[in-house]
Amino acid sequence: MTHIEETPQHLYSAVPPTKLRNREEKFREAKNIPFWHFIGDFVFPKMLETRFCSLMYKNLDNLDKRDKTKATIFYAPHNNWWDGVLAYNIVYRIVKKKIEKPRFRFMIEEMNRFPLFQYVGCFPINKKSPQASMKFLQYAVTTLNSPDIAFWIFPQGIIRPPHYRPEVFQSGLAYIAKEAVKKFGGVNLVPVAVNYTFLRQDRPEILVEFGEPRVVDDIKFDRKKATETLEKEFEAFLDKQQSDISSANFEGYQYLFKQKLKWWRYIEEKLKQKGLKNKQKIDLK
Repeated sequence: MTHIEETPQHLYSAVPPTKLRNREEKFREAKNIPFWHFIGDFVFPKMLETRFCSLMYKNLDNLDKRDKTKATIFYAPHNNWWDGVLAYNIVYRIVKKKIEKPRFRFMIEEMNRFPLFQYVGCFPINKKSPQASMKFLQYAVTTLNSPDIAFWIFPQGIIRPPHYRPEVFQSGLAYIAKEAVKKFGGVNLVPVAVNYTFLRQDRPEILVEFGEPRVVDDIKFDRKKATETLEKEFEAFLDKQQSDISSANFEGYQYLFKQKLKWWRYIEEKLKQKGLKNKQKIDLK
């Protein structure tokens, strides 16, 4: 068997993993089992807090503008391995401030590798063919049956490089939204901007911004036009967040967590303070 060395140009593929590897994805119904949420509530926050310096978020109050009688679909960019872990943290540590006792729903490609995720609200998606995908998308619609549902989706359908442009959505988001209108009378769509970046610390930080909800309740909802509109609005939303970060505009952000300084950073800060005091003494002379 010939070994193909992985190179940087192979980091991103336009072909979904299930199609690329030609593997069947076993259907698993999403469940919320308290024991596994207890485990998840311990493990997933620890994963973020050991790798990132902080997580900041803003505009959570936008969720007050949603139709509180309908389920909510959160859609975000998919740029790296951490996105799923982050989604769980956002729902159960931030969104829960606005949606009482939220129930997480999340589609995972190649979930056969992580079957236990079924018990914290996840279910698979099979992209080997349009017919296979449709079965799982139809199931996704059935999960939007309650206002406490926090459904998380990456509308691009595959992992894209950070700040990839233009934003291109697959048809899944619009399909789920339209079918939710038919089945449950409507659904909320909430864009979420996510940026992993280094600021002034020795580890990266995560910035999350919640956009304005769009309440979809029109049975004449046009999927193609809606997809095009959502793409453009989402791209502008992400670009605005990036522009704010680039210009050091962090107004409105608040911390979910912020790590204490490591011992070497603590010493560095103390030396800086001492240096400033010495400079002030010299300037006074």
